[in-house]
Order: sequence, then C-alpha cells, then structure tokens
Amino acid sequence: MKKTDILIIGSGIAGLFCAIKIGKKRPDLSIAIMTKDKVKNSNTQLAQGGIAVVTDCIEDSFEQHIQDTLKSGGGLCDEEVVKMVIHQAPERLNELIDIGVSFDKNKSGIWNLGLEGGHSQHRILHHKDISGAEIEKNLIETIKQLSNITLLEDHLVIDVDTKKNNGRINCTGAFYCDKINKKVKYIRAKTIVLSTGGCGQIFKNTTNPEIATGDGIAIASRAGAVIKDMQYIQFHPTALYEENKNPFFLISEAVRGFGAHIVNEDQKRFIFKDDIRGELATRDIVSQAISKEIEMSGNPYVYLDCRHLDFEEFYSHFPSITEYCKTIGLHPEKDLIPIVPVAHYQCGGINVNKKSQTNIKNLYAIGECSRTGLHGKNRLASNSLLEALVFAHQASEHIAKNIDDLSFAPKDAMLQFDEPLMDKDSNYFMKFKKELQTMMTFFYASNDSDFVKILNRIESMKMATVGLLFKKKKITTQLIEFTNMLTVAKIIIEHHKTKVLKSAVMY
Repeated sequence: MKKTDILIIGSGIAGLFCAIKIGKKRPDLSIAIMTKDKVKNSNTQLAQGGIAVVTDCIEDSFEQHIQDTLKSGGGLCDEEVVKMVIHQAPERLNELIDIGVSFDKNKSGIWNLGLEGGHSQHRILHHKDISGAEIEKNLIETIKQLSNITLLEDHLVIDVDTKKNNGRINCTGAFYCDKINKKVKYIRAKTIVLSTGGCGQIFKNTTNPEIATGDGIAIASRAGAVIKDMQYIQFHPTALYEENKNPFFLISEAVRGFGAHIVNEDQKRFIFKDDIRGELATRDIVSQAISKEIEMSGNPYVYLDCRHLDFEEFYSHFPSITEYCKTIGLHPEKDLIPIVPVAHYQCGGINVNKKSQTNIKNLYAIGECSRTGLHGKNRLASNSLLEALVFAHQASEHIAKNIDDLSFAPKDAMLQFDEPLMDKDSNYFMKFKKELQTMMTFFYASNDSDFVKILNRIESMKMATVGLLFKKKKITTQLIEFTNMLTVAKIIIEHHKTKVLKSAVMY
C-alpha cells in the first residue's frame, strides 16, 4: 500500500472505533489500520472492569459522575472535557451495543452495574471480567465488514513524516517496518491518528503487555507534538504478586467493589487509616496505603481477602480471575491472594483538544497515548474505555468533515530493512531494557530526585543503542521499541522534575 486517506496507528478500542465511525460515515475514504503485533494484542483486550456510564438517572446522575471524576483527578482535570465525555457516554454506549457488544444484566433484565474505587454509585457496565475482550471482539468483526478499511498486522510504525507549510508543521505520511517482509516502507496519508496505547513496559512491575513501549508518545515527540503530564503514571493497587513476572496479572477494581478486603500479614484491614472509603478509595490512595504497609512490614506484598464473599456469585462475576488464580494454586474462596501495586496507566500523553487534534496539522491522538484533560493526575476507574470512545468519535467527526480540503504530499522515500539482529544482540537489548525498567521502578517507589544521574544514564543508553545501529547498519523492531522506551522515560523524568521544581517555588 503506497497511500491511504487515513492512517490509524494502533488497534485498541480507540483506533478501531475511530475507523468504524469514519468508515461508515465516509465509505469513499480509504482507511488503513497499522498494528505492530496481531490486532487482538492490546490493552483493550486485557481490560477487566468495564465502562463507566450513567444509565440510572434516579439513583445516579451526570453531575455525580462528573464530581467523582474531578475529585479523582486531584484538581487537574479540564472540567469542560469531563462534562463532554460524561454527557456523551450513553450515546457511545448505544453504538457499542448496536455492533453486538454484550453487557451483563440481572435476572430482571436490568444492567448489572458494578462499583469501583472513587465512584459514588454503581455505574460500571461490564461483561463478566472480560469486558475489554468482548468489546475488542465485536469491533474487529465490524471492521471486517467494512470494505474501505484495511487491517495491517505486524506493521510497526517508526516515525511520522512532517513538512512545514506556511510556518506550521503538517503530517504527511509515515515510515513503517513491515515485520513479515523485513522491509522499511513509506506510506502517504492525508491524516494520521495515533492510538498506540501506553508505556507500562518502561517499568519492571506492570500490568501492560510487552507491546506497551510508549511508541506513540515517542513518535509524536520526535515530530514536534506537545507532550503533557507524563509524570502522572497510575499504579493499580491490586495486581497478583508473582515473583519475576512481567506483566503482572490484574485483579480488577470490581473485585473490591464486590466486597473484597485488603489485609496485611496479620489479616487486618488498614486502608481506612488513609481514607474513610477504605478499599473503595481512588487508586492512588489505595496504592500509596499498600506501599506504606509493605515498607513498614518488610513483606513484598499484602493480601486481597475474598473468603467472606458468596463464591458462587463471585465465580459468576469473575471467572477469568478465579481460573487464573487456580492455575498458580490459589483458591479465592479459601486462600488469601497476594497483591502489590504496579504501573498500569499513563494519565498524561500527547496533548489534544476536544476534537482530538494535536498541535501538528493532520495528526490526531486518541486513547491512552493522548492527554485529553479528562483524568488529571489520577484516572477514575473505568473512565478510560469511555474516554477512548468519546475522543475516537470526536476525531472521526472532525476528520470526515475536513479531509476533503487536504491533499497527498509527494514522497519517494524508500529504506531497506535488513535481517533481524542475532541472538547476542537480542540479549544486548534485553540487558538494557531490564536496567531501564529497574531504574524507573526504583525512581517511582523511592521518589528519587537525582534527576541528573537518571537522565545521564538514559542518554548513555541511547548513545549505545545508536552506536549499535551504525555498527550493524540495520533497523530492527527491538531497536525501534527500545529507542521509544528511552525517549518516553526521559520525558517522564523531565516532567517529574518540572513538577518538583514548581512545587519548590510555590512553597
């Protein structure tokens, strides 16, 4: 494929939903979705909890959901964005239902709404504990039915191409690695949408899959896009502890909403010391309370206690969590489950407006890689899938309306992609990757403020990586991903440094 009207990079809920919206509205436009692995391999596929939507306007209200979101975000949310997202939620939900997505109902046929930390009401629609997989499956099936959408798996985008026009940077195409044919190629596009997900693999302990290397942030940064608030990495408080595991298995927030307790080695609940909501406080508060307890006790984890719950009903709600626990010899009905906070979600990212536009013309960002203003410094549980849907919709509307005013830029670039690096070079990258993950994990756990030392080490790793590129004279997927990880790690540290310096000036 030499050109496409719209190039969407990433195949999670945001990218797929955006493609469907444009594909249906404008069947005359060509749309290509590039994903660096298989289409199903995304954070969306792993989402357990569900999607937060106000459906019960007697007990619940838009205003309550808005206030819950603002409180969770610690005063850093954009209130107008919060209102837009929450008011759009029922319409976007109906669009998911229209393509076949199923959400659980009770015996009376009413939504079986879940409760999660930070929410004042039950408002989480879910499909057992595999909500993301249910949504992703139906989005993919819908994509296959639209003839103007091409899905390209094993296509890793390296960088977007830009040109200056009348003093403004324009996005004109992208260089990508065709991993099957081992070639670097170029595609022209009138519009590009980044929907590449998060950067959890920068940390040693994370729920994010191996593909979550911050590619979109790095690509956008190199192109000149504004990146904002990357210091706000959300740690999920209840990941199942397994030594030397990456990624960790997530135990949904909904389990605590169902009534599970968090206890220490003495089987005592302790979260109430930090917040009167206990286990149903927001993720940042619960994670910090657990971290303090771990530090005081010297034990590597605390426990999730489900033993007092109705297990038949528990299994009905959380079959995949129960089954996974059993594979490692744990039985939630009689055993305490070891848990630990781990990196889960980036609240910052590529800065966009309400139409999902970046500061670069023709370049949009949606989903976790974007910074919309919804989350502030801490995401309210199950607001992420909702955000992805709303901003995918916003982008689709703007693109469909304005793309006819755009034209393809001429380009004749072609690069050669050689054979992958040898095993010894794979080990070389793995060694650096583990060092970076350990360094970033320690930085967040200890709040280490030696920014210069960390930034210098990141820079030296980057120089070593570039040196290997010149030595081998070839591009590899490992090199691309690790370079992106280093770029994003540096941005996180720099944003964290700026926050600390601002705080020092304030006080």
